[in-house]
Amino acid sequence: MERMIFVNLPVTDLSRSMHFYEAIGAVNVPEFTDDSAAMMRFSDAICVMLLTRPRFSSYTDREIIDAHRSVQAAFALSEQSREAVDDMVQRGAGSGGLADPNPMQDHGFMYARSIADPDGHIWEPVWMDMSAMPEPA
Repeated sequence: MERMIFVNLPVTDLSRSMHFYEAIGAVNVPEFTDDSAAMMRFSDAICVMLLTRPRFSSYTDREIIDAHRSVQAAFALSEQSREAVDDMVQRGAGSGGLADPNPMQDHGFMYARSIADPDGHIWEPVWMDMSAMPEPA
């Protein structure tokens, strides 16, 4: 079996979060969805588990941060083009997210922007053209 990644995120409003993730390209997996959790699939290998804060709390004794005020991670997700990066940010911003909480990056061979979900978790759609990457110094 191919290795997979499941990003587990605490959310305050499961329905609102599902709407946001569907807008940026994830598909809900009903077999792993109930009133306290939802699996959102970006690909066969990339899934996001949206967990209500009480459900998330049942897995840890550690404090759940307010991602609007603190950051612990940013999740980069590859896109097929610069336009696809812009489109993801626009769709996310139109579905309750915040466009560009971090500065845009444009290095010619790489283009990235960011979008915060309704709970403040940062996603970074990124496009890279490895054939145009500069030679190491």
